[in-house]
Amino acid sequence: MMMITLLTAGQPAIAQVPAAPSAAAPGPPAAAPVPAPETPAPPGPAPLTVPPPTPPPPYLPFPQFPSLRLDEANNQVGLAQQTTRTQKLQARILWIDATANLNRINSVEKIAALVGKIKKTGFNTIVLDVKPIVGLTLYPSKFAPKLTEWPEGRTLPAAFDPVLEFVNRAHAAGLSLVVSMAAFSEGHQLLHQGPGYKHPQWQTVLYEPQMQVRARIAGAVPFPVSDRANAPARSSSELAVYSEPGGLKPAPDALVTVLTAEGRVLALVDGSAAALLARTLPSGAGALVGTGPRADFLRQNAHVGDLRAFETLSLSVPISQRPEQQVPLMTNPHSAAVRQRLLDMVAELVRGYAVDGVVFDDRLRYAGINADFSDETRAQFGAYVGQSVRWPDDVFHYEVEFPSLSRHVVPGPLYESWLIWRAQTIRNWLASAVTTVKAIRPGTTVSVYAGSWYGEYPLLGTNWAADDFQAGFRFLTPSFQKTGFASLLDWMTTGCYYPNASIGEAMAAGKIAGASVEAAGQLANRAANDQTWCYAGIQLGDYTGRPEALQHALQAACAATQGVMVFDLSHFEYRDNERLWSVFEDAFRGPARAPHTDADLLVKLRRDHADRKAAGIAEPPVIIYGGIPGTGL
Repeated sequence: MMMITLLTAGQPAIAQVPAAPSAAAPGPPAAAPVPAPETPAPPGPAPLTVPPPTPPPPYLPFPQFPSLRLDEANNQVGLAQQTTRTQKLQARILWIDATANLNRINSVEKIAALVGKIKKTGFNTIVLDVKPIVGLTLYPSKFAPKLTEWPEGRTLPAAFDPVLEFVNRAHAAGLSLVVSMAAFSEGHQLLHQGPGYKHPQWQTVLYEPQMQVRARIAGAVPFPVSDRANAPARSSSELAVYSEPGGLKPAPDALVTVLTAEGRVLALVDGSAAALLARTLPSGAGALVGTGPRADFLRQNAHVGDLRAFETLSLSVPISQRPEQQVPLMTNPHSAAVRQRLLDMVAELVRGYAVDGVVFDDRLRYAGINADFSDETRAQFGAYVGQSVRWPDDVFHYEVEFPSLSRHVVPGPLYESWLIWRAQTIRNWLASAVTTVKAIRPGTTVSVYAGSWYGEYPLLGTNWAADDFQAGFRFLTPSFQKTGFASLLDWMTTGCYYPNASIGEAMAAGKIAGASVEAAGQLANRAANDQTWCYAGIQLGDYTGRPEALQHALQAACAATQGVMVFDLSHFEYRDNERLWSVFEDAFRGPARAPHTDADLLVKLRRDHADRKAAGIAEPPVIIYGGIPGTGL
C-alpha cells in the first residue's frame, strides 16, 4: 500500500492516509529516494578569554609608612575623593571625650600644654565633647547642670570654663575647635545620673514584649514571665527564666519547673534540688522559677506532661526601666519640648562661644526600633499615616522564643512607614539645628558622627546618607531615600572601629571584608555621595601596643575617605600607647587643611556632582560588604 503525505504550505506533515489502489497497469519501478542534504550543526559557544584586570595605580596617603595593599579601584570613587587628593586636603581630627578626659582639661595649664601637643603632632581639628551622654555640660548652661565630677576622682572646678579656654588656645595655634553634643541623650544609665531622671517625661518609651504562661483553667489569669533569661526576675510578680543550667541557683523554698521549648512540662523540683537539676537539664529545655505566689501558680498549673502555652503581650516602659539595653538614657525625638530644648542649647552654645563647628554625636537617633511608643508618638504617627493604627501590631510585633527569650521583629503593614517617618523626624530636627547655627554664626560648620554600618540605621531611625544615594539595601526605597541628610552637613565622620585596617587584612584574619576600616570608609564615602565631606573614624584603643597596625589604619582611613577622626585622647594612656603620638607625628609631618574649612569648595563639589548627574554620568555600583552592628555606636 502506498502512503500519501498531506502537506500544508510552510508546515510540517500533519497526516498520513493510505492511497486508493490504481486500476492502471503498473509502471516502471520508482526511483530510489534521494537523501536530503545534511544541515550543518550550529556552531557551539566560542571559547572566552578574559584578560587579567589592570588595577589602578596604588594610592597611599602616607608613603613614608610601610606599603599596604588597598582596594584603590573602589577607594578612588567620587568627586570628593578626586578633589581632596588633587588639592592635598585632609581632615586630621582628634576627639576629646568629656568624661574620660575630665582631669586632662580641668585647668588653663593642662589645656595649653594639650593644645600645643596636638598642634605639634599635626592634627588640624579638635572635637571637644561639651554635652556628653549624661546630659551635663562642660560650660555654664541655662538648660543643664554643669559637669564638675566623675567617677575615679575626675573633677572640674565649678568656676572654670574649659570651652572658652579651648576656643582661645586652639585659635591661637591655628586649629579648628568643634564642639560635640549628644543630642537625644540626657543621662547615664550605669551611674543613674542626668537631667533625664528628674524629667521622666523626656525619656523615650520602649515597646517591650511581655511573655506570659497560661493557666490550666480556662479564663484564669496568666502569669507574667521575666523578659531576661538567666537572671532573677525584675519583680515578685514575674517568673524567672533559665536556659543555662549553670545559672540555676534558686532559693531553697523556690519551685523549679522544667519545660521543653514547646512548653511540655518535664519535671517540678524544689529549689534545694536545683543543683541536681542543673546537671540533668535536657538540651533545649528551660526552667521557670518562682517563690511564694509564683511557686503556687506553678504547683497549680504546671503538671508533668502538661503542655503549657505561652503568649506575648506588649508593654510600654520608660527606658530607665531597661538600663541593661544601653548606657545612654535616650529621650523622645517626637517630643516638641525635647526638640526645642535641644535647639535652645545649640543656640546658647554657638552664641556664647566662637566655635568653628558643632557636631552631633551618635545619639542623634532613636533608642532602637522599639522606640518611641509613647501615647504622644502614637497620636503623631496616626496623623502621619492618616488612619487608625492597631498599636503596636500595625508597626510590628515581637515573637519571643522560650527559654532563650530571644526576640524577633515581625513587620506589620505600616512598618515601612514607621522607618520613613522616624528618619524624617530626625532629618527635620537636624535641618532646624543647621538653620539655628547658621543664623547666629554663618561660618560655623554643622556635622554628624555616626556608626559606620549604614545597614542598621533604619532600626535607629536615622538616614545619614545623601538623599540621592542608591544601593542594594531593602529599606532604601525612593521614599526612605528622601530622608537622607548628608546634604545638610558640612562634614561627617563614621566610626570605622575595626582592628583590621584593610579588606585584605580582615579576610586574612578570618573576618568578613566589611569588618575593616577600609570597607567601612568606602561605604560611608559612597553614602555621602559628594554631598558632604566624609572622614573615617578610628578608635585608638584598637591599636594598643601596635604602632604598625595604626599606620595601616591611617593609610586605609585616608585612602577610602577624605580624612581621619581619631577617638579618643584618653586612649593614649592605655598601657604603652603614649608612643603612638609619634605615629601621628610621622604621618602628619606635612601640613594639610581640612576640606570642610573651605565652604566654597563644598558648594562647588555639590554643583559638579549635580552636573555629572544631569549629564547621565553614573558612578560604579556600590559594593556592600556588610558590617558588624553596633560598631561605633
